[in-house]
Amino acid sequence: MATNTALLDQPVVTTSRRPQPLLREALGEALRSYRTEQGITLRELAESARVSPGYLSELERGRKEVSSELLASVCHALSASVAEVLIEAAGSMALQSVVEEMTTPSPSVR
Repeated sequence: MATNTALLDQPVVTTSRRPQPLLREALGEALRSYRTEQGITLRELAESARVSPGYLSELERGRKEVSSELLASVCHALSASVAEVLIEAAGSMALQSVVEEMTTPSPSVR
């Protein structure tokens, strides 16, 4: 599989398939980031979003998939839009992929 990137002059050929970052993990990181930046405890956010603290903790750790309704509830409690949180998650996934591409040695071309 060849991957082209704007940072390199030649395509990068990857021989090993690394697991792609999971959306649930990126969403969890984004939710935790929004929560901690606002100084809100897990319990406070869980109460505002009407979800159990344990379940919210599982979401933040990327262990559970979040429904769109629950994501909307948590985002509302964080005064953030679902789109903002999704963009944050997608950005971190893209950044992780770029870092992996740049740190993976490419096979020599013969």
